[in-house]
Amino acid sequence: MVEQLAQTFGASTQTAYDETTLIVQTEQLISLLETLRDDPQARFEQLIDLCGVDYSDYPPGLTEHPERFAVIYHLLSVSRNDRIRVITYVAEDRPVVPSAIDVFACANWYEREAFDLFGILFDGHPDLRRLLTDYGFIGHPFRKDFPLSGHVEMRFDEKKGRVVYEPVSIEPRVTVPRIIRQDHDS
Repeated sequence: MVEQLAQTFGASTQTAYDETTLIVQTEQLISLLETLRDDPQARFEQLIDLCGVDYSDYPPGLTEHPERFAVIYHLLSVSRNDRIRVITYVAEDRPVVPSAIDVFACANWYEREAFDLFGILFDGHPDLRRLLTDYGFIGHPFRKDFPLSGHVEMRFDEKKGRVVYEPVSIEPRVTVPRIIRQDHDS
C-alpha cells in the first residue's frame, strides 16, 4: 500500500524504528493526507502530532535535507494499530504549507504552534496567530538562529504600573558546563 501511495503522489519512502515515512512535495500534501484518512486500506483516522523542524545546523553527513524547514505529520490508524509519518520540506525564503484543518480538525493548534515557534505559515488556516509566545513577541524561538537570550526582556514597572519591554540587558556567555572537583584525602 505504501509503495502504491508513493507512486501515486510522487513521494519517497523511508523506514526507521519500524515506522514508515512518506516524503511528499507540498503541492501533493493535502491529497495524500486525505487519501491516508479515507482509503479503506490505510484508515489513518487520527492526526496525533504535527511539528516543525529547523535543519539549518543539522550535523553534516547524517542525512541531507533539501530545505531548511520541514513539517512532519504523525498519523495513527486506531482500527489497524499502525502509524505513519508524512514529511514535507519547506523553503526558507517562503515557508508556506497548505493547512490540514479541513482534513484533520485537530491540526488547528498544532499549526498555530509551528507558526509561532518556527515561523512556518499555513495557507488557509482560519486563525493563524501566536499560541505560546506573547502577541508582541519578535521572532520565532525554535529557529536555530534565534539568540538564547532573546531580543527583549519584560518586567513590571512600579512607577508606570504596567509591564514594560526593554532590550536584553544580560551579556551573552559561553554555556559550557563547568566541572568542579573536590580532592578528598583518604
